[in-house]
Amino acid sequence: MFFVKVKTYFSSAHNLRNYKGSCEMLHGHNWVVEATFKGRRLDETGMLFDFRSARKWLYEVIEGLDHKYLNELPQFKDTNPTSENIARYIFVRLRDKLRKEQVLKVQVANITIWENERSAASYEEDD
Repeated sequence: MFFVKVKTYFSSAHNLRNYKGSCEMLHGHNWVVEATFKGRRLDETGMLFDFRSARKWLYEVIEGLDHKYLNELPQFKDTNPTSENIARYIFVRLRDKLRKEQVLKVQVANITIWENERSAASYEEDD
């Protein structure tokens, strides 16, 4: 199995519902998003997935989160915008985008989202 990982960034604000602590207050992060793609076959150039294409696709998924108040977005109206839920949201959107565009040789393996340099959450699905 081959893996390709790309990283990008976005900034947004959120507050955690049903949380007792400082994170229940409105606050923001400069999120770091790592997307890992996997696949069994390389193309004729010896690549699984071009880094430039991988970053472009990831950016297209997260651009709707950048400089937004996440709690007000439809996808987080009823879902708490925790790091875990944001990672799952990005994973599902990116997975569905690859399927729609029929990029069949590559799958999303994992999304990790860092809210700061010490704290991250990841999401992946069972095969």
